[in-house]
Amino acid sequence: MWFVAALLSMLPFTFFDFWYFIRGILVFMISSLDAPVKDILKEQSVRGIVLLQDIDFLGHMNNSRYLRECDFARISLYIRNGIFHVTRKLKANMVLGAATIRYRRSLRLFEQFKIRSRILCWDEKAFYIEQEFISCKDSFVCATMLCRQNVLYSTPDKLLQILCKRKVECPDFPEELQLWIKYNLASSAKLKA
Repeated sequence: MWFVAALLSMLPFTFFDFWYFIRGILVFMISSLDAPVKDILKEQSVRGIVLLQDIDFLGHMNNSRYLRECDFARISLYIRNGIFHVTRKLKANMVLGAATIRYRRSLRLFEQFKIRSRILCWDEKAFYIEQEFISCKDSFVCATMLCRQNVLYSTPDKLLQILCKRKVECPDFPEELQLWIKYNLASSAKLKA
């Protein structure tokens, strides 16, 4: 009987990425307990450490783990600044529409890091987010990511107007973000052709 119970308890870990969902719940709970951030453009940080399940054959953090860590950092950002709750209230949703990550230096096993996340700007369909991996040992920016977070069934303007109870002016688009958006538009046009 104990063998069957042990086998059944292993099934979620065998067929699903169960740790991802457990971690997501923990991020949600911890971010909900943090003090709310009123300024939606304020940079926010979360901390992390490179563990055994994060490394590849070369002993540094696997490329896919950077993207996963960015997912959790964005969840924290949206919960703390209130965007997550307004999205749920409006029955809207957000999905990652594009992401580009630039690696500058490896994060090694047991190295501590923080991820700084901030909303740069938005358009009629999406928020544009910048995220940076910073080594805690020397404050070096090890990787930087730009992403477009598409808003479904609503708009960024509507979310922010409800959240801030006023019209919020979008900041200017930084030059590197404009170039990145042009690249994504060119890529989309090529794929449609």
